[in-house]
Amino acid sequence: MFNTIAQEIPLQRIDFYGRELWIKRLDLVHPHISGNKFYKLKYNFLAAQAQGYQHVLTFGGAYSNHIAATAFAAQLFGWKSTAIIRGEELAERPYNSTLALAHEMGMQFRFVSREMYRQKNHPEFLQFLQHEYPDAYILPEGGTNAFAIQGCQEILNADDLHQFNLICCAVGTGGTLTGLIEASHPNQQILGFSALKGDFLTQELQQLTSKKNWQITDEFCCGGYAKTTPELLAFIRAFEKEHAIPLEQIYTGKMLFGLSHMIQRGEFNTGEHILIIHSGGLQGRHIAPA
Repeated sequence: MFNTIAQEIPLQRIDFYGRELWIKRLDLVHPHISGNKFYKLKYNFLAAQAQGYQHVLTFGGAYSNHIAATAFAAQLFGWKSTAIIRGEELAERPYNSTLALAHEMGMQFRFVSREMYRQKNHPEFLQFLQHEYPDAYILPEGGTNAFAIQGCQEILNADDLHQFNLICCAVGTGGTLTGLIEASHPNQQILGFSALKGDFLTQELQQLTSKKNWQITDEFCCGGYAKTTPELLAFIRAFEKEHAIPLEQIYTGKMLFGLSHMIQRGEFNTGEHILIIHSGGLQGRHIAPA
């Protein structure tokens, strides 16, 4: 399935604060397995299939693109899907757009406390879940593992590796950025815009790659994951009106918002050829019109 439904990734040129940008439209790769999630799930699902699994269990927050994409992929494979969702209080609330979509695809939710959720990578907790769901292939939060990194290396093609010396991407768990780093040439710089506050992502990526041609900034996370500001939302509306490219407020919107500030501050030289990775996630969009 993953070998047959992906389209060639379109590139779109825009003029952006006096600079030429090229946007790699991963949001158009597949209508439901959104953006970078297609590449993160590809080899995980193929590995699970080869091992005889027909049930996938994973982790995420209420606005997780990964949750929605995993639910769609599982339905296409004819599998069951289960998600461990951060925030036990959400069990009593109406589903947001992301959870509603995943639920429509047949995904079952298990809402847990934030304290329990923090154990998601602990061997004892994973062993407990495997006992509770013995037929499930367990995917980490965001799908980030060696299979995901393998898939995300396929985002960049030979032309990208020769034409661009700066590649920008939003960062959630680091799998996509690591794939881009691993695929990149040494003379390319990879710049990640964190959707979360804190430098822990930098520390985690240092465990995933030995390359040094990258950095992550959390300056434009707007206070943290899924948080917004009026300035960010106004920027997204104006960008969409001018360029007719849809954004969301959690990942790609923040990245382009941050990039606009950095360009206006003169942080890039005129010789930079800039590629933007639009990582999709549009099912999590909730931006009221101006």
